[in-house]
Amino acid sequence: MATEPVEQVALVELEEGLDALQVARPVSDHPAIRVARSLGPRLGAVVAVILIWQLVVALHLKPAFALPAPGDVWASLVQQARAGHLSEAIFNSMRRAALGYGAALLIGTMVGLAVSRLLVLRTGVGSLLAALLSLPSVTWVPIGILWFGLTDATIYFVVILGAFPSIARGVISAVDQIDPLVLRLARSLGARGLDLYRHFLLPAALPGYLSGMQQAWAFSWRSLMAAELIAHSPQLGLGLGQLLNDGQEQFDMPLALAAMIGILAVGLTVDELLFRPLGRGVLRRRGLTTP
Repeated sequence: MATEPVEQVALVELEEGLDALQVARPVSDHPAIRVARSLGPRLGAVVAVILIWQLVVALHLKPAFALPAPGDVWASLVQQARAGHLSEAIFNSMRRAALGYGAALLIGTMVGLAVSRLLVLRTGVGSLLAALLSLPSVTWVPIGILWFGLTDATIYFVVILGAFPSIARGVISAVDQIDPLVLRLARSLGARGLDLYRHFLLPAALPGYLSGMQQAWAFSWRSLMAAELIAHSPQLGLGLGQLLNDGQEQFDMPLALAAMIGILAVGLTVDELLFRPLGRGVLRRRGLTTP
């Protein structure tokens, strides 16, 4: 009889320990703390790169015309901004990226769904998608110029072919990883056709689909820069890739590095402000991450 109270005490202590493990650590809701926690490591990395860059310049490991100081690059960036060239380049590049990526998203999603659900397409089209994904997008630029000339159509052509295979492969992978219980449930409820995709397959594949979208954005942005570097003319207007090419042709290294910084900044900004919040939101709603 004396052992019963001891067992009850041990059981209570075990339950309290499990409850303590389930309680999430309190996170401050103060906006300033959240911003500091998010931006602090990123700003620290940028500062470290600039300091190393300045140290290399101070040691004269490279001549000044080959590796200008960070201050010179910043001055060139400010000059381009004041002249209106930087805003024009960012606007044109973002417009082309948005339209090309949107078309690639539509094509890649349709192709991915078709291949994932039709076994007859799996081997042939799946292998073709893998080949297209491994092909550098810059190789499409000469073909696009021959087909469409120095027009926006060439740039969209390169962006679409550079991005849609990644989206299609992401859809295929996401559908393949769907729990078989979801498909059984859909069949037991009589879901067919569009209802099957809308209410079961797409929601179940959403996390993998968003991952493919994020990767495809990187491919489309790189493809766009490759197209703008090669296919440029006054009729096309100024883009970030053309701004980089102008720095090369004028032997203006500060301008070239300023254009590269603009390319990196725009690509990372879209990723941080659009795709990462979407991914975190989906995972949070599914209970896969803390709020």
